[in-house]
Amino acid sequence: MSFLDGHRLMGSRWDFVVLILVLLISTVAEFSYGGRTSSFVRTANLSLDMPVDSDVFRVPPGYNAPQQVHITQGDHVGKGVLVSWVTPEEPGSNTVLYWAENTTLKKQADGIVLTYKYFNYTSGYIHHCTINDLEFDTKYYYEVGIGNTIRQFWFITPPEVGPDVPYTFGLIGDLGQTYDSNRTLTHYELNPAKGKTMLFVGDLSYANDYPFHDNTRWDTWGRFTERNAAYQPWIWTAGNHELDLAPELGEAIPFKPYKNRYHVPYRASYSTSPFWYSIRRASTYIIVMSSYSAFGKYTSQYKWLENELPKVNRTETPWLIVLMHSPLYNSYANHYMEGETMRVMYESWFVEYKVDVVFAGHVHAYERSERVSNIAYNIVNGMCTPISDQSAPVYITIGDGGNLEGLVTDMTEPQPSYSAYREASFGHGILDIKNRTHAYFSWHRNQDGYAVEADSVWLHNRYWNTLEESTLAALR
Repeated sequence: MSFLDGHRLMGSRWDFVVLILVLLISTVAEFSYGGRTSSFVRTANLSLDMPVDSDVFRVPPGYNAPQQVHITQGDHVGKGVLVSWVTPEEPGSNTVLYWAENTTLKKQADGIVLTYKYFNYTSGYIHHCTINDLEFDTKYYYEVGIGNTIRQFWFITPPEVGPDVPYTFGLIGDLGQTYDSNRTLTHYELNPAKGKTMLFVGDLSYANDYPFHDNTRWDTWGRFTERNAAYQPWIWTAGNHELDLAPELGEAIPFKPYKNRYHVPYRASYSTSPFWYSIRRASTYIIVMSSYSAFGKYTSQYKWLENELPKVNRTETPWLIVLMHSPLYNSYANHYMEGETMRVMYESWFVEYKVDVVFAGHVHAYERSERVSNIAYNIVNGMCTPISDQSAPVYITIGDGGNLEGLVTDMTEPQPSYSAYREASFGHGILDIKNRTHAYFSWHRNQDGYAVEADSVWLHNRYWNTLEESTLAALR
C-alpha cells in the first residue's frame, strides 16, 4: 500500500468517525442559533397527585405529635438554626432541646407559637424557635415535643464563613406533591454529590390550585418534605403560588399561609420583610428577592437591595448568588417575559456588582443562559438585544420540581442567543462551590441515574476571575 493510499484510507476512517459523532450528538440535542435544546423524550401526561393516605404524608403516631418539622438558617452567618414544626391538637411545648454530637449536655431554646385561619380552615399550632450561638461545622441533635411524642432529628452547621470554603447546595423549585415531586426529592436525596443546604426558588405546596385554596395541602406538603427539610436547611423564596390571594373567599391578605408557616431570618440582614433577605453561608452570599412584592424605585425592596449589594465583601464571601421566583431570562412560551420589569429594574445592578448566578423557578422546565446583559437601551438608541457580557450572571431556571400543573414544553423558536441549554424535564440542581474562583453546577433529570448529569457548567467567579485577569493584563 502506498503512502497516498494509506492516507486516503486513514482519511475515510476519520470521515466515518466524524459522521458517527455528528449522528450521536444529533440524537441527544438539536443545535440552534442560541445553544442546545434537548430532544429527550418524556411523557406528555400531567403529574398526578399522590393519594392523601400515601406514606409520604403519614401523620406521626401519638397524640399531638410534632409534624411538618423543617429548619432554615437562623442568623446571617450560619451559627443559628430556625426550627419550625406544627402540633395539631394543642400548643404543647414550644421548647427545642439540642446538643452537639459526642456530648451529653443538653441545652434548650424557647420559641413562639401561632395559628391562622384561612376561609374555612384553622391551622394547627405552628412553632418557630431559633437556636443561636452554635459552633461551626458541627453535628447537632435536637428534639421537639413532650412525653411519649418526643421526636429527634439532627443537622450539621456550615463551616465558618471564608473565601475558600467548599460547600454544596441543592436547588429545587415548583415542587408540589405529586408522584413526580416525590421522584425529584428522592433523586436529590440519593445524589452522591450530597447537597448540604437546599436553595428553594419558590412555589411550595400548590395548595391554591385545590378547591377553596385547601390549606390541608399545606399540611400534607409539610409532612412530605420533613424527611429532608428537618435535617438540612431549606432557604425559602416566595413564589406566585404562595400568594394565596382570594378576595372571593374573603382572603385579601397575600402570603398568609406561607408567612405563618415558613419563617426566615430577614431581620438579620436589616430587611423589613420576610420576602427579601440575605444570608452568608460558607463562601457564599445569598440574596433572596420577591418577584411578587413591590420592587419599583423607592419601594422597601428596592431600597433594601440598593443598600445590601455594596455590603457584600467578595474577599470574605466571593460567591454572590441571587434567588427569585420569576426568571429574568426565559425562552419558553409559558411566562415569557414575565420577569421583564424586574430585569429592567435590577439587571444593571447585577452586572455592576458581578453577581455570579441568578436562580429562578416559575417556568416548569430547565434552562441555563450564557453570560449576557441587556442594559444599554436608553429609549432612543435602539440597543435592546442581549449581548455577551462577562460581568453578567448566568441565569438558571429550575422550576421543574414536579408539580401537578405539569411541564412546559412550548419554546420560542429559534432558540435565542442568550439560551445555552434548555429541556422540559423534571429534576433538581447541584451547586458545588470548590474555592473562591471555581464552582460546578449540574442539573439532574429524574429519569437518569442518581449521579448522571444531564447538563453541567463550570462557573468562574466574576469577582476573582476579573481581578486575576486585570492583574495579568497589568503585568503584560
